Amino acid sequence: MQLIKRASTMKIGSQEHRDAFCRHFEQTYTEYDPHTLPWPELDEAALQRLRTVPFWAEVFYTERRAGAIVAAFTETVSDPVLKEALALQGREEARHADLIRVMIDKYGLDAPERPLEDISDNIDRRFKDFGFGECLDSFLGFGLFKIAWQSEFLPKEMLQIFETLMYEETRHIVFFVNWMAYTEAQRGWLSRTLLPVTSFHYYTRALRRMMGLAQRSKEMNDGKNFAATQVSMFLDGFNFRRFLEDCYSENSRRMGAFDPELLRPSFLPQLAETALKALRLWNTRSNLAPDSATSS
Repeated sequence: MQLIKRASTMKIGSQEHRDAFCRHFEQTYTEYDPHTLPWPELDEAALQRLRTVPFWAEVFYTERRAGAIVAAFTETVSDPVLKEALALQGREEARHADLIRVMIDKYGLDAPERPLEDISDNIDRRFKDFGFGECLDSFLGFGLFKIAWQSEFLPKEMLQIFETLMYEETRHIVFFVNWMAYTEAQRGWLSRTLLPVTSFHYYTRALRRMMGLAQRSKEMNDGKNFAATQVSMFLDGFNFRRFLEDCYSENSRRMGAFDPELLRPSFLPQLAETALKALRLWNTRSNLAPDSATSS
């Protein structure tokens, strides 16, 4: 992951940088109670669509695990400014789990709660794994959510509640990449220089975990591919290029809503941009090929 800075004069790793990304995170906090959100009454068709989504148990587990990891990592931090911001993120992650639990109970979803794994070992690595995994999950989730919104998979009132989660996940990513850059810069020039390599290492680990989840979900979903199954719920005739374009455009839109002086993750957007250029070139050449054959 390379990190990009927009219109910023801050020195990455400075106290000014730390104060800026922590202050921004705290100022963009939104107070709400999952139990009092305007949960809509769903008709039978919408309720059935919600119940056909097979990953609610995994989402609930992931959010509970995220809250536990962030809370445990916060206890290891001595810097009071960072500690306060991290504690806030931990509360938000726990609130996400509470929100999913409320939805599961309200709509009678089949999502049994399973015990959390032991996270007590190497909490620093677990926090970084979680942060980079959230970057990967959210980039793909942005595209999936846009498709769900456009297809009206669920009533707009329901999707608006999920929009709250999407906004907070974006905040978490912006906070994390700035925390990562700040922390590595604090460790010295070598760590700062090797940050792209370190980031690539963690992205690779996140991708392997996602592939493992996809395989487990495939086994639990009658042998159907996890990713294709989820996207095809919202998009008839799944088109990978359109999905990638939606991920890319939504990531740009959501990231653009935050303080331009802060860092954003750019590894996945750059990778998607390169892939899209290759796909467009391939399509162009494919369309020209029949004409060339005819003229010859």
